[in-house]
Amino acid sequence: MSSISQFRKNKLMYVFNVFFDVNSSGTIDKKDFEIAIERFCNLRGWSGDSEKVEKTRSCLLKVWDGLQSGADKDQDGQVTQDEWCAMWDEFSKNPSAPQEWQTHYMNFMFDLVDTSGDGSIDEAEFCEVCQNNGVPAAEAADAYKRFSKGGTVQVSHDEFAKYWVEFFASEDQAALGNFIFGKTSFN
Repeated sequence: MSSISQFRKNKLMYVFNVFFDVNSSGTIDKKDFEIAIERFCNLRGWSGDSEKVEKTRSCLLKVWDGLQSGADKDQDGQVTQDEWCAMWDEFSKNPSAPQEWQTHYMNFMFDLVDTSGDGSIDEAEFCEVCQNNGVPAAEAADAYKRFSKGGTVQVSHDEFAKYWVEFFASEDQAALGNFIFGKTSFN
C-alpha cells in the first residue's frame, strides 16, 4: 500500500466506514450489505417485495459478490481495511478498466442521489443523501458547489463517472471528484 498517500487513504476509509462497513465491525461482509439494503429502501420509503426493493437487493448483492471476489484476498468472507485500500490502489493504476462491481456501485450511487430520476444530480438531492449519511448540511452544500463549479456544471451520469474516478484514483487534493461524497476535507 505504499503508493497510497495518507490523503487518498483517508478518502478511501471514509467510503469504507460510511457506506460499506455499516455495522462498524471494522471489516466489510455480507451483513453490511443486508443492513445497507434495508437502510436504502427505508430511506426511499420502499417496503416489502416491491420491484425497487428487489432491484436494490440484486444490485447491492452483485456489488458484494464482486467486492468479495476482487478484494477478499484471504477468502475469509470479509474485506479488511488493507484489502479495501489495496483493491482501490489497483483500480487507480487502470481506472478505465474497473471491476464490474465497481461500475455497478457507481451506477447505484448515482441513482441513489438522483432521486428525481431526471439524469442529473441537483444540490437538494445531493445534500439530502449526504445528510442522511452524517454529513452536515453546510458541508454537503459546499461540496456540491465545488464539484458543480458553483452550479454551472450539470452533474450528469457521465460527469459523475469522471468525478468517481478522481475520488478513488487521484492524489490531487484539488480534484473536483474529491467532493462527491459530501466531505470537503480528508486531512
